[in-house]
Amino acid sequence: MPIQTVIFLLLSASVLILIVLNAFLIWHFYRKNKEINEFWENGKIKNLKDIFLSQKEKNKDLEKQIESAFLKIKDLEDISEITIKKVGIVRFNPFNDIGGNQSFAIALLDNKNNGFLISSLFLNDGNRVYAKAIKNAKSDNPLLEAEREAINKAVNS
Repeated sequence: MPIQTVIFLLLSASVLILIVLNAFLIWHFYRKNKEINEFWENGKIKNLKDIFLSQKEKNKDLEKQIESAFLKIKDLEDISEITIKKVGIVRFNPFNDIGGNQSFAIALLDNKNNGFLISSLFLNDGNRVYAKAIKNAKSDNPLLEAEREAINKAVNS
């Protein structure tokens, strides 16, 4: 290959590299110029006091939003303390000699083990459903063994 072709290719590659570099520098300049323009107003540098005051106002607004968010989170935490979070279910046969495990007891409790218990007793002549209040994993009403087991399952879930 003649030397003139090699020189031409080297010069062409150099020019191409310079064009790419120039394009990058122009892009970088405009990007930085936008950041710097925040400090300029009508061809003059903005008063730094005004800049700091505007930032202070933005910070106050952000602090109010953060405080509001924390209050909402606190409200949600308070609500979540009284929502049903623990469930215990037991199927059982109240009469060992007839039927299958058609009856059930389900305990629905919150974090403090308060809630209620629903029992369904399947009998030959129909079905009976009972609800009992639960406070601290205990009931003021007498409990069947299956109901106690449902409460224990819920407490330990």
